[in-house]
Amino acid sequence: MKDHKGLAAVISEHEGEILADWIRAQGAGGGRRDPLQEAETRRVSKEFLAAMVDGLKTGTDADSAGWARAREVLTDLSTARAAQGFTPTETATFVLSLKQPVFTRVSSALAKDPEALAAELWSATMLLDKLGLYTMEAYLKTRESVIQRQQRELLELSTPVVELWDNVLALPLIGTLDSGRTQVVMQNLLEKIVDSGAAIAIIDITGVPTVDTLVAQHLMKTVAAARLMGADCIISGIRPQIAQTIVHLGVDLSAVTTKASLADAFRVALQRTGAEVVRKGERGDHLGAERVPAKA
Repeated sequence: MKDHKGLAAVISEHEGEILADWIRAQGAGGGRRDPLQEAETRRVSKEFLAAMVDGLKTGTDADSAGWARAREVLTDLSTARAAQGFTPTETATFVLSLKQPVFTRVSSALAKDPEALAAELWSATMLLDKLGLYTMEAYLKTRESVIQRQQRELLELSTPVVELWDNVLALPLIGTLDSGRTQVVMQNLLEKIVDSGAAIAIIDITGVPTVDTLVAQHLMKTVAAARLMGADCIISGIRPQIAQTIVHLGVDLSAVTTKASLADAFRVALQRTGAEVVRKGERGDHLGAERVPAKA
């Protein structure tokens, strides 16, 4: 059967039986028992089986134009299952579980022709394995896209810019500061500076585990970008170990105000903005906790 139309004929003739056995095989692994999902599985299985018959009429090259519809069905299935949280095994089972129903019908139909049977079983094995790999590639591509999107969202959440006081912003950083995250940090900080018109931005690195030359360069880029937008930066959270590391690396932070804690940086920021926080009762102020002296 050089043109392999025998395989297409067998599947067409026994399509209903193969479909029923295939759906049972897909559920035999203790998969999801959602009625809606089972109905969708039956629909997609029937659609793929029809596309497979059409593809076999052109040969067994799953990469050819004749298999475009079958590949499209698998791509849509893999994309949907990846987004719905299906496991790789559950997704691969869709194609691989088709082997037994197909092998059974082919073996029965070609039992009297061992040579043709061996050829068709080998062709079916190679074809379904290739389609199974295609399914997994489509699944993994979608999962990678989902993971990258989630990473971007986590970066957004891990770099919040908060308004501590009038004209004073704070950007607490936690975790490793790499090039990708630095870009998010800069963007969030600059957008907040524009929105609030803040004059001071405190970058707190208390939660940054280590500071190396690359991290220091990222910090300086963020400070320079903020200055271009009209805001001065104060770096807080300079612990003794980090101070020693910075000195050892020869990183020059002399152009930037640095403080050991966020509280110290906040005091400096208030002084620069002309604001003063006092306790109730101090300096004759019994009504409020903020004193804003007149500007010279």
